[in-house]
Amino acid sequence: MADLELDCKAISCPMPIVRVAKAVKSMTPGQTLEVQATDPSFQADIEAWARRTGNELVSFTTQDDVHSALIQLKG
Repeated sequence: MADLELDCKAISCPMPIVRVAKAVKSMTPGQTLEVQATDPSFQADIEAWARRTGNELVSFTTQDDVHSALIQLKG
């Protein structure tokens, strides 16, 4: 179970990543964030964001057009 869950379903790019960036500011290194989104470009966006910020994309799954990303903050 993630330390924080973020529901970004039904919002379009770039807002899921904007919300992720805002959420991680309130978190501490080592914590995990689970994000759910329906935007079709979310996978590419979250992968690029993780590379750019140094945070780890632990897993990414898609079920019924809902994408779920589990991110661990760099620590």
